[in-house]
Amino acid sequence: MNDTDTKPRPKTKSGRAKTGSAHQKKNFILDTNVILHDYKCLDNFEENDIYIPFVVLEELDKFKKGSDQINYNARAFIRELDEITDDTLFTNGADLGIGRGKLYIVNSPKTNIRIAEAFPEYSSDNRILSTVVDISEKYPKMKTILVSKDINLRMKARSLGLLAEDYINDKVVNVDIFYKGEETFEGINPDLIDKIYAQPAGVDFDEFNFEMPIEPNQCFILKSDRNSVLARYNPFTKKIKKVDKDNNFGILPRNAEQAFAFEVLNDPDIKLVGLTGKAGTGKTLLALASALKQHKIYRQILLARPIVSLSNKDLGFLPGDEKQKIAPYMQPLFDNLNVIKAQLGINSSELRVIEELQKSGQLEIEALAYIRGRSLSETYCIIDEAQNLTPHEVKTIITRAGEGTKMVFTGDLQQIDQPYLDAQSNGLAYMIDKMRGQAIFAHVNLVKGERSELSELASNLL
Repeated sequence: MNDTDTKPRPKTKSGRAKTGSAHQKKNFILDTNVILHDYKCLDNFEENDIYIPFVVLEELDKFKKGSDQINYNARAFIRELDEITDDTLFTNGADLGIGRGKLYIVNSPKTNIRIAEAFPEYSSDNRILSTVVDISEKYPKMKTILVSKDINLRMKARSLGLLAEDYINDKVVNVDIFYKGEETFEGINPDLIDKIYAQPAGVDFDEFNFEMPIEPNQCFILKSDRNSVLARYNPFTKKIKKVDKDNNFGILPRNAEQAFAFEVLNDPDIKLVGLTGKAGTGKTLLALASALKQHKIYRQILLARPIVSLSNKDLGFLPGDEKQKIAPYMQPLFDNLNVIKAQLGINSSELRVIEELQKSGQLEIEALAYIRGRSLSETYCIIDEAQNLTPHEVKTIITRAGEGTKMVFTGDLQQIDQPYLDAQSNGLAYMIDKMRGQAIFAHVNLVKGERSELSELASNLL
């Protein structure tokens, strides 16, 4: 689907939007970034044919070495390619299976004249465009479409009258859920609200007549003409229960959304939590305070974040050992820990608990890359800045969870520092969209900034 399209199109089983008749076979040319984003992308084009330019293989070769997710994806795709390679791959195409098209590896021996006149620079992007032109001229009765996550390359293609699409297989369609504040239901029977206050375990869900479907662990405000209450639907007990504003290691919720966040963070039955919100809403602070409150339940508290510099501006070479090299990237996590320490008295028992957890290694702060290959059992795991992860990276992290582990992903969908991710395709949004409706999952979106008046003003106006 083109960037400028506004009307939703029917989707195939794979989640890709159809670009024409259901019976009209198409040719798709893949850019390198699509493969680096999703090494299983070949599975998502149904009966259509797929073309991979040689220059893409050359670029993948440059990404083979390294420990980042894109390096893993490059290696995984090359292995998959090797498994399906046969003598026909470069001539008649390799058959991808029943109900699927063929895969071709193609090369443009020289730059197409149309490309050379429009973009004289010899580059990988222009070589890919030459392949798109060659395939479209070879099959004039079929739609030939470039699939790329690079907006500029798609723009260059369209300037030449070529078809170009973003890779949308893992894009979230309904993004409204990431920008809502607290849900409020008015006109509730005041006696029911009194009953919620009187019964800590909650009131049976069947006693309420909500006008819209209620999801598991959904939090909301119930209002009548004389009283109100913060509440949550507990899918395990099938009850509507009161949400309290409790102290968590010196941190008190300052608004309803923060109270909702603590409610789901402190429930050990909820194994996966997504916290979204703009800068200064307290996402990481709330998650850390909740983890510390439950330090006796979990064997370890692990805080991790991807190593992504602001606007991808690397800090350059950093001296020291492994811990010292990643320290600047982990500083925001230490800052949140210091905020909690500042709320506690010098002689506070809770402060001593934090110091003991750090000394014993039970409270660990590290780079997200080091989680690969680990099995996290009885761990309260907080993944910060999760909006900078791809859907596959999020899946890889969650599959590390062993018995008794809780995972919390926090992020701001408006502060994405990865060039090929956006508010709809990042891993945090993808996870929340796919996990909605599961009893062990909860999502809370924080709207009101509480860091400072200046921070809130800048977040809203700049």
